Amino acid sequence: MKNTQESIICSAIWFDDGLDHPHQPINIKTGIVICGMRHCNVFTSVHLIAEKCGYDKPNLFVTYEKEQGFLTNKNRFVDRIEGRQIAIDAEQVLNMEKLGRELFSEDIF
Repeated sequence: MKNTQESIICSAIWFDDGLDHPHQPINIKTGIVICGMRHCNVFTSVHLIAEKCGYDKPNLFVTYEKEQGFLTNKNRFVDRIEGRQIAIDAEQVLNMEKLGRELFSEDIF
């Protein structure tokens, strides 16, 4: 992989509350992107944050979860389909025979 080539760095979920938040991936205009090793790690973090901050957890996930995907080294949030192609091009896929139409963290980490 070349240093300039885009690659997947972690799993991520975009929660879109319609508000502008600083320090988000360059292609996210509203909402927040929360990252983790796997998507389940993101959900665990969000649950803990929601609990500590007094949010209604079921409403938080149903209302604001926009998309599951990945964060790239180019500071972009990508969905599972675009992430799949990026991982293939960057030679990050562990087992091409098991790779489906969408990328899952288990395919690369």
